[in-house]
Amino acid sequence: MARIDEIKEEIGAIKTYLGFIIAFIITIGAGTAKVYLDESSNLLLSLGIMGILFLSFVFSFLAKVMHKKIKSLRDIS
Repeated sequence: MARIDEIKEEIGAIKTYLGFIIAFIITIGAGTAKVYLDESSNLLLSLGIMGILFLSFVFSFLAKVMHKKIKSLRDIS
């Protein structure tokens, strides 16, 4: 039973990280949209877009890891 509980805790932690990443994507997206509408800085716009893309890849990776861990629960029980 201890191994199942450990994997469940890891899945819970990954869910928390995914929530943080979504919050960061929304925040950076709002800032990037503001910079775009103000036409103030192309550098900040580019950095914002790259940040959103990077966080999207991190989100995808963590989601894939989480799904693998969920499938591994099936093998344990």
